Amino acid sequence: MTLPYIPSGYIHTPVTPFTPDDKINYRLLERLIEFHIGQGAQAICAPAHIGESPSLTEEEQRQLIRAVITTVSSRLPVIAHISRPGTKLTVDAARDAQQAGAAAIMMSPPYYWTPPAHMQLEHFSQVAKSVDIPMLAYNAPSEMSGVALTTDFVTKLIERSPNFIGMVDLSLDWQFQIEMIPLAKKLRPAFTLISGSEYMVSMQAIGGSGSLTALSAIAPNLVRNLFGLCALERYVDARQTQFKVAELRQLLKPWPVRALKAAMEMMGRSVGDTRPPVMPLAIDEKRKLWGDLERSKILDSEPRGWV
Repeated sequence: MTLPYIPSGYIHTPVTPFTPDDKINYRLLERLIEFHIGQGAQAICAPAHIGESPSLTEEEQRQLIRAVITTVSSRLPVIAHISRPGTKLTVDAARDAQQAGAAAIMMSPPYYWTPPAHMQLEHFSQVAKSVDIPMLAYNAPSEMSGVALTTDFVTKLIERSPNFIGMVDLSLDWQFQIEMIPLAKKLRPAFTLISGSEYMVSMQAIGGSGSLTALSAIAPNLVRNLFGLCALERYVDARQTQFKVAELRQLLKPWPVRALKAAMEMMGRSVGDTRPPVMPLAIDEKRKLWGDLERSKILDSEPRGWV
């Protein structure tokens, strides 16, 4: 099996723009992808959870992946996020993503079921076997009712699946990462560890090779600078930049997806509202967020409009 693409680098995770009548706005999606490419994305991952993937229909998820791949037009790798509650659903999504031209797939444990370890292993193994492109496991216990992937899971899946090439980790569990990465690399030297957020310093210092970033939608200069410093292993120099990223994440934290969309509106890149059950910020909430962002000055050097 040939795996020409090893996921790494500064990977943007775009939001999903919607029309006023709650349909995916494909014209605006194309504009958004061009913005991310123009801001230095080294890969695109869509539709991630920040892109409201659990609220998209099966057909919408497939069409969105195809639209992103068409817009990117081979300029960057596209990683298709294909997490589903059932194994057959995930296999079908993986095959469709490969057929559409995705460079890799990313998936979490099955939604809702909170399966034990042996069921997780079988789920991932069947999906990996169904395609020839690289597969990334997404470990996000806070988003998956506490279900966490383990070092034992990683080593067993490596032994079973030649295209299991890495993990996107949002656990912030440094002990797990430090224990897992040397064992994984001993079995598969090209194994890649990617941060599931913009908290890069700790991850890169222990051998990480990239980061997913949603904040690039509003602060691409800040996040790109942080990634650049970490890529050069200048972790002390990166500390203050990481603190600014953490402050920005804290400002958005009370309202996750809807706060990011509101902040994009403030930056002159409105992409419509969120989709229920996630509701857009109320006017007073939006004004408070905008005021907090302006007072922080974190976004003062960031691009306004679609540039």
